[in-house]
Amino acid sequence: MRNRYIVCYDIADQKRWRQVYRVMRGFGDAVQYSVFRCDLSPTERVLLLMALTEVMNQREDRVMLVDVGPVDGRGKACIEALGKPLEPNPSERIAVIV
Repeated sequence: MRNRYIVCYDIADQKRWRQVYRVMRGFGDAVQYSVFRCDLSPTERVLLLMALTEVMNQREDRVMLVDVGPVDGRGKACIEALGKPLEPNPSERIAVIV
């Protein structure tokens, strides 16, 4: 089962911010600056955490994952936004091969 996660990050250094952004594009869709929506299996969640741990500085940066529930359940309906739609542009998605 896949759960939907909201991943937010606050990265102190621009170079690391770009690295974190690239990692995140491989796992989810950008919905705001430094905020991604990710539909992840338990294994993919661990892979994401490992990839982020490799590029961030634990003393200066912060990443927050919020589990909003199953993709086909609560996770699908509990996110609201105003303004531009949240739907991603599929052509911008890239894959991360581990």
